[in-house]
Amino acid sequence: VNEVNELEKTLKSAAMKDNKTVIITTLNAAWTEPNSIFDLFLESFKIGNGTQDLLKHVLVVALDQKAYSRCLEVRLHCYALTTEGIDFSGEAHFMSEDYLKMMWRRIDFLHTVLQLGYDFVFTDADVMWLRNPFERFHPDGDFQIACDHYWFNYTDLNNSPNGGFNYVKSNNRTIQFYKFWHTGRDYFPGKHDQDVLDVIKMNPFIKRIGLEMRFLDTAEFGGFCEPSKDLDRVVTMHANCCIGMENKIHDIKMVIDDWKRYNISIPIGGERNLSTRFWTVPRICG
Repeated sequence: VNEVNELEKTLKSAAMKDNKTVIITTLNAAWTEPNSIFDLFLESFKIGNGTQDLLKHVLVVALDQKAYSRCLEVRLHCYALTTEGIDFSGEAHFMSEDYLKMMWRRIDFLHTVLQLGYDFVFTDADVMWLRNPFERFHPDGDFQIACDHYWFNYTDLNNSPNGGFNYVKSNNRTIQFYKFWHTGRDYFPGKHDQDVLDVIKMNPFIKRIGLEMRFLDTAEFGGFCEPSKDLDRVVTMHANCCIGMENKIHDIKMVIDDWKRYNISIPIGGERNLSTRFWTVPRICG
């Protein structure tokens, strides 16, 4: 009960003017080292177009004490999410036991946020925020998610979703959906949340509860799996399809450099040079 009360208090503090929307990311010690991915995440908000004020609504869910201390240091909204008997402080290598536990703990936590009546954008810390995404979300979606690969139709269930960036509205449909999703952990042992989502998105249960699922175009919500083609349209850039902290950091720094070059490339009264409208990444990743 105390944990829920503390969470509700933190959500209320982080919420936007509508009093019900927050931006959530998870963080552990491995991602908080000097010149870390978290530093690049924060920098993206500061150099993005129309993203600076959104930082006031970011809630960092810290998975260990070092991450919590780092969150307090940069003066964001912080919530300590501990899991008894599990140490999430180290780098959780993709598909390792700790990685799977971390991913499923995240789904369970987000289910609780929905139950408390809050809409959220969940974002991995290796997603760079370059424009305000709220202007690009579909107005008719309950659950909207970025993709590793996008097939040109925002309702096509054949799109390949990526759990690292999604926008979810709190209602009975999404609460049921997240509970159903988390149950998938038992039915698909050894699978992570994204693989399970790729299976259950086709399940008749989704249609039965009336969930409106929407997929976000990689032309705007891109990543290293499928980089967006035109920086005039880019909203976020995700270091997906990339394994290893050093590899991610290397290519994310290139994303930041590309964006800075793009923003200073437009002459007064002129148009940007075409060469600055495209990514130079992925270089190591992808």
